[in-house]
Amino acid sequence: MTKIVQIGDTVLRQVAEEVPISDITGPKIQRILKDMKDALDAEPDGAALAAPQIGLPLRIFILSTKVFGPESAHAIAGKDSHYVYINPVIVKKSGKKTLMDEGCLSVRGKYGNIKRSTHATIEAYDEQGVKFKRGSGGLLAQAFQHECDHLEGKLFIDGALDVWHIKPSDQTDD
Repeated sequence: MTKIVQIGDTVLRQVAEEVPISDITGPKIQRILKDMKDALDAEPDGAALAAPQIGLPLRIFILSTKVFGPESAHAIAGKDSHYVYINPVIVKKSGKKTLMDEGCLSVRGKYGNIKRSTHATIEAYDEQGVKFKRGSGGLLAQAFQHECDHLEGKLFIDGALDVWHIKPSDQTDD
């Protein structure tokens, strides 16, 4: 099982490398995507995962449809339960920002408030190597920014205005 690396691992602070477009449909990248999906699915509270979080400095992230449903992530017919973003670039962000609560699978037990643009538009390639553009607001725009930060070697705690700790025993199911 692919493990999610934690703060302190140097890969989380590296600028990730672009994936050659010709490699996207090849077995290596497809295996990495499967490993990422399996790792994210194993996390009950996981919404998204970037390749550096499994120890690979590549410009890839995935979003789970369990959090980002078809209506919010503009599902494409025939997709599985994940949205794949390869070589993503945020091409537009709103000037309007708002404080948002964030956590991270690589910074366990820590949460914080961070200012994020309320809307963002991203260009990327899907797992078939097809380029696409998506714009969104709210939680999806927040995820675009959080995951792209991972690809630049940044963690949410770097820009958080405050950070708090929650022990696993303090968390409750709603």
